[in-house]
Amino acid sequence: MWKGFYFAGLLGFLVSCAPTRGLVKILGETESKFKDNTGFALYDPVSKKSLVDYHSDRYFTPASNTKIFTFYTSLKLLGDTLPALKYEQRNDSLLVWGMGDPSFLNPYVFQNGKTFDFLESRKEKIFLSTSNFNAQRLGDGWAWDDYLYSYSPERSPLPLYGNLFTVSKKASGELEASPTYFSKQLVTSTDVHSTEDIVRAFDSNQLTYYPGKKPTKEWEIPYHVTNEVLADLLSDTLKHNVSVLNMPLSANATLLRGTPADSLYKVMMEESDNFIAEQLLLQCAAIVSDTLSSEIAIRYATQNLLADLPDKLQWVDGSGLSRFNLFTPRTIVKLWEKIYSEVPRERLFSLLAKGGKSGTIKNWYKAEPIYIYGKTGTLSNNHCLSGFLITKTGKTLIFSMMSNNFVASSTELRKQMEKIFKMIYEKY
Repeated sequence: MWKGFYFAGLLGFLVSCAPTRGLVKILGETESKFKDNTGFALYDPVSKKSLVDYHSDRYFTPASNTKIFTFYTSLKLLGDTLPALKYEQRNDSLLVWGMGDPSFLNPYVFQNGKTFDFLESRKEKIFLSTSNFNAQRLGDGWAWDDYLYSYSPERSPLPLYGNLFTVSKKASGELEASPTYFSKQLVTSTDVHSTEDIVRAFDSNQLTYYPGKKPTKEWEIPYHVTNEVLADLLSDTLKHNVSVLNMPLSANATLLRGTPADSLYKVMMEESDNFIAEQLLLQCAAIVSDTLSSEIAIRYATQNLLADLPDKLQWVDGSGLSRFNLFTPRTIVKLWEKIYSEVPRERLFSLLAKGGKSGTIKNWYKAEPIYIYGKTGTLSNNHCLSGFLITKTGKTLIFSMMSNNFVASSTELRKQMEKIFKMIYEKY
């Protein structure tokens, strides 16, 4: 009798191990095929057991998986509505300090008009101070020549329009900038390119238009942020003169809150918006100190919010644009577990990219019902996906797959990842 129980138990154990062995085999084949470095962790948050561990203790470039760390830090520090600015009235003057709010007039996020209405309604002289801003406009480890692209706007204390402007071509052929403030910076080159292009100078907003044989209808360009540009843009927008006066942040300043936080978290996590991530991290620093500084936010979060993660963090920015960031798959899985235990499931999943439905995995992992909710991370030669996988039996598992240093097509790598996730869906 006991022998029967023993063999039945052994058989059950071997059957349960079979999917794990199969996955480890496929992961090894993936590394051989793509000649990359692969790390993978699969975890059951109910049983608290690691189901698959493949190089999960090794460090990888996370790319936009870094936003998961920014997301958690923001959830813990920023509250339901984001801090917009601090202000203090002194006689006939209103002193304003930005709090790094990325939503102000940002065309890609929900607008409730609270900050704009507040500033527009003021009768005092408005003075803008940026004395509380202590961050490089471009982060450590960012590609320097990405400054021209919309995924890499400069960081700033009081963003306007997502720190981007557009140039469009009218039917007449005339170029038009929005906001119109930037139109006066535009000159036309006599050089002709194969494709129409507009290039902004690295350290100014001087714009050069290059005619081309292949037309372009619209350009979206980050603007170079200076105190004067901020004041001029704000003046044009409010129809109210704004001057720069760099006064230290007053201890008596009043905090104005603006946009619902989830409306920005959704864009950051679903669409992988780099600018929002960078600014949210600055905002976190402003809550725990008097300064907008990524380093302050990262140090605080590492010491006070993330000290229980299994591996030391090498974390340098909010978005993951930096190649200096390094995390392990098992650390990301543990962070997801923390988030899953603290944020209601319905709310959390509504903020993430959904396989086959929305965000950066809209065209991948298609199934009905949705079985992948997560966050991608992509830089050239690097791709990661971490999040939640709902199996055929209804189990919710947490996973992190990180692939670095491949030279093959990222499409082929994603197909391999899809094969792996489908196997997990079926076997677990």
